Amino acid sequence: MTAPIIQIRDVSKKYDVGRPALAGLNLEVNAGEALAVLGPSGSGKSTLLNMIAGLDKPTEGTVTVDGVRIDDRTEAELARYRRERIGMVFQFFNLLDDLTVEDNVLLPAQLAGMGRGESRQRATELLQYLGIARHTRAFPGRLSGGERQRVAVARAMMNRPALLLADEPTGALDRRSAADVRELLIELNEKSQTIVLVTHDTELAEYCATRTIELVDGKIVRDVQAAV
Repeated sequence: MTAPIIQIRDVSKKYDVGRPALAGLNLEVNAGEALAVLGPSGSGKSTLLNMIAGLDKPTEGTVTVDGVRIDDRTEAELARYRRERIGMVFQFFNLLDDLTVEDNVLLPAQLAGMGRGESRQRATELLQYLGIARHTRAFPGRLSGGERQRVAVARAMMNRPALLLADEPTGALDRRSAADVRELLIELNEKSQTIVLVTHDTELAEYCATRTIELVDGKIVRDVQAAV
């Protein structure tokens, strides 16, 4: 039996003051799932996503992603882990405005040492697949919010990550653009991409997720599989 792609065991995250951000959390996510993480502000959603991305470390417990235990890795090892195994999409895109669309998408491949020819072919394929090939030479500031988020998804998918992490991916978009991103996430998951998305958007979770968990005070209070 294949091991889950994410295994979080007895994870707590405590800061200097206040209650823990995560409190003895256990979670397993299988390859091919699209997991939505819901919860009020301060519930631990972003902390959980940061744990999976290797951007934060637990005070207690272990985090294993794609067969790699990441809670005990060095910063250099974690940077390599993110380059090789993780794609990230953010609410405000995090694109570099002084680079073209193509160069933004190529950046992860360059950091990973992918060959120039291979990386350009991969970027071209992604931009065509995502319907933004006509903007290859444009700068992000000239694009709509929905188009910029598609560029961000292309960049996140550049190195064929085992796991796509999305932090409020529709939070900065108008209703039409948000609907486009929802459809894109559904399509990616239908092609077996594993996705973890943190959101306040219950409509996004309802349409995109194969499974939804809800956090309150750093604990999972609801874990529901989508109806088939």
